[in-house]
Parts: sequence; structure tokens; C-alpha cells
Amino acid sequence: MKKKSFQPDEPLVYPDHHRPVTRRDFVSMGLRAGLGTMFGGSVFSLFANPNKAYAGLSSDLEALRSQCGVSATGAGKIPFICFDLAGGANIAGSNVLVGQGGGQLDFLSASGYSKQGLPGDMLPSIANVDGGSDFVDTTLGLAFHSDSSMLQGILDKVAGGTALATNGAVIPARSENDTGNNPHNPMYGINRAGANGSLLALCGSRTSDSGGNSMAPAAMINPEVRPTKVDRPSDVTGLVDVGDLVGLLSQDDTVAVMESMYRISNNKLGRVNTQVTRDAVIKDLVKCGYMKSADLADRFGDPSALDPVLDPDIVGPSGIFTIDEFDNDSEFRKTASMMKLVVNGYAGAGTVTMGGYDYHTGDRATGERRDLRAGRCIGACLEYAARIGRPLMIYVFSDGSVFSNGMTDDSVDGRGKGVWTGDNQQTAASFFLVYNPAGRPQLLGGTPEQQARHQQLGYMRASGDVETGSSPAANNVNLLVETLVLNYMALHGEQGNFASLFPGHGLGNAATMDAMTAFAPIV
Repeated sequence: MKKKSFQPDEPLVYPDHHRPVTRRDFVSMGLRAGLGTMFGGSVFSLFANPNKAYAGLSSDLEALRSQCGVSATGAGKIPFICFDLAGGANIAGSNVLVGQGGGQLDFLSASGYSKQGLPGDMLPSIANVDGGSDFVDTTLGLAFHSDSSMLQGILDKVAGGTALATNGAVIPARSENDTGNNPHNPMYGINRAGANGSLLALCGSRTSDSGGNSMAPAAMINPEVRPTKVDRPSDVTGLVDVGDLVGLLSQDDTVAVMESMYRISNNKLGRVNTQVTRDAVIKDLVKCGYMKSADLADRFGDPSALDPVLDPDIVGPSGIFTIDEFDNDSEFRKTASMMKLVVNGYAGAGTVTMGGYDYHTGDRATGERRDLRAGRCIGACLEYAARIGRPLMIYVFSDGSVFSNGMTDDSVDGRGKGVWTGDNQQTAASFFLVYNPAGRPQLLGGTPEQQARHQQLGYMRASGDVETGSSPAANNVNLLVETLVLNYMALHGEQGNFASLFPGHGLGNAATMDAMTAFAPIV
């Protein structure tokens, strides 16, 4: 006999109607309300049978984390943080050394280094009594100028063991000066390569499509993973709301309630046929909803789990930042928030935008102070990864660059180096650093000469200008991003998948891509 009436919360599923397909169908037939009502009583069933509750997330449910897309470390890829130094920062020469075709130590001319802000008495090509150079520092594997403020900042924050487990590569590449229109940001490409987080895919310190100052390549943008804005600790702690239960109950009791809801609802679902073609899919969605709620309460019911302020590795007597540093510098708070999310796998990748890098102010001290702070932020990320025991890739880029006319700044912070006179995209470069807990990443190449060319992907002319034919990335910012993503994938041994993930890429054939890859896999 056909049923004539339905209770207010009873789903309208009956044979003379088509099966629901769209969201509108589910709502109109009451399936969404019906499911919610059916499960609502499960909380009270918990108290009818207390043996169904468990303190903490039970071991038999751990396997369901991955089935429901729940992971404490995201997708398991190498965490990735990029620093977008807005305005056209100096990278080549005075910070990271860039040489001619033979690599970083295939030195430029004196006039080339002068253009990059180095006076004649600070040239890396000057040999000391031992035959080496007092102006070349390879503490991080990648060669920096020994008087680099960015290097000094990094070394201020990293322990000796962290430095020994770090290596890097530099990419000489032109980009437009002082503009956010450069498609510099690689995060969508990094996400497409597999990076993802347990809470969100991407985060950035600006509310832009890229999460940073520079744009992302249009072909890589995926609106579904648009970066979440994070630039302070409250942005991090505000990502998770575990509801009122945590305020009413202890964290363990909250997890027990959530878990019991899952168990009992799962038991009921096993006896229900929703009369929908994708019956199993619907049941999985409902079960995973409870599973994810239990997981959130388990991992984030304690506020200190997410708050960088409460992380003793980040702030405090034994922290990377002192309390004074953290309280008085918003860039440190921004960086701490980003590294807390990304290094722990809560986000797959993040962008830290730092402003004020259009520092051709007719002096040198202004830029030195900014480079020092950027270095400290970069170093903090590396050191936090070391303390957590996770690998990390850091990418540093800027929109254009600067040049010096040879005049020097003899102030305390200027240190006799060339003043920054104006913009010059010809002297631009980007670089990346990789920390590996298992030991320093190994450059590709069977000889020191080959390894030097893998550490510098492209080269400059003796005049200090980018040789635009030296690599696909040298004169095309889109291909610079592709080069960076290729190197990220290579760290996982997955560079062979690059062409299928990025059809129509501009990096050429396999031989060219091999030449544009720095390191052997580390995971």
C-alpha cells in the first residue's frame, strides 16, 4: 500500500519519483534533513551504551583517516614555502653568487660585480693566501658572498647541523621591475605536483589569487585551492573550530563523543538502503564527516596544537624567535604563522610576502637591513623544519632587481658596498634552498664541474647581466616557475611525471629538463 503521508523530518524517497541526483533533488526530497535527523540521536545513544565510547581516537579508526582523506601531515610531500620580496630585491652577487657558464665560481668581471653592488676590494674572485676566497661562503652548500646580509640573517637562526643538511641552487632569470604582474608565484604548480595539507591546500600572507605580491601563471591557477590568507597567529588558530563540545567537555571526552557518533551512525547506515544509485558514496560521505570531526577534535581540541605563540620551538627561551623579536616584528609573526602551518603539514605550501624591497634609495644600508630580516625569516623556517624533523624547500624571488653605479656607502650598515642606484631586471635571479633531515641534498652530476652547472641553472655574462639564452627560465617568468616546480618534483623522484601534469610546458625535451634539475631525490 502506497504511503499517503510523511513525518516532517522523513525523507521523501518513494518509487514513483526519480532518484535524486542534484543537490536540489536531495534538498527537495528531504534527504539532507532526513540524514541529519537520523544521526542527531546518535549522541544520546552514546549514553545508553557507554561501552561504545573511547578516550582519544581509537586505534581501530586510525586506518580510516587515510580512507577519508584525513592525514596529520597532509599529502606527505615536502613542505614548500616561498618568499616574495616585493619591489625588486638584490639577489645576485651581493647575496647569492651567480657566475658565468661554469657555475657560481666562474667569476664575473670586476665591472659586472660592481653593477651587482660589490666594490673592488670585496670581489669573490680575489684569492687569499690559501688560494681560496675570503668572500665566498658555502656554509649552506649554495655559494653566497661572505658579507651577504641575507646569509648573515639565515645563519643567525639556523643551528650548525641544520646548515650542514641544507643545499641550494640559483636561477639567473629576468623579470619585470616593480610590478605584481610577474607570474612568479609557483604555489598552484606545487599543489598540482601533489602538495596538500591536512587543513588547507595553500596559504599566503596576502588576499590575492596567488597569496603573494606577484601573480601565479594563469595556466596553473586552480580556483578550488585558492590560498587562504595567513599573516598572524590568530589567522592560524582561527582555521579550526571544534565547536562547543570542547568548551563543555574535556578534549578526550569530546573525541569520545565524536567517535561514538561515527560508530553508531556507521552501524545504522549498514542497515539502511537510501535507494540511490550511489548508495555507497553517500554512506562514505556521511561516515567521513563524522570521522573528520573526531579527527579535528583529537588533533586540535587543545589550542596549543596550532598556535605558533605556544610552540616552544618557535617562541621563548629555547625558541627560534625571542619573545621581544616576536612581539616587536610583524614579519617574524607572519613567518612563524606560515612555517607552523606548512612544516607541520597543515598546509601544503605557503607564500610569505615581504614588502619594501624596492630599495634603490641612493644608499646601501636600507637594503642591507631588509635583506638581513629576510634572511632571518628564511633561516627560521629552515631551523623549524630541522626541529620538527621534516624536509623543507624554500624558494626566494623578487619582481626585478637593482643595480649600483659604483658609489659606495661607508656607513656602519652600508659597510663600504655599492649603493643601489635604480632598477635593473638584467641583474635578477631567484634561488631555492632544500633542507633534508637525512643529510645535505646531493647535486646531480658525476664531476665537480657538472655539479657546479646543476647548482646554477643558467648563467650570467661577465658584465653581470643575465644571458637570456642560457636556460628556458632566463627570459620567461612562466618558465622560471616551471623550472622551480620541476625541481620540486625531482626531490620526490617524480620529474618523469612533469610532462603529463603540465602539458604544453616550455622546458624542452628530457635532456633539457635534466640540465635544469639540481638535486637527486631526497624522499
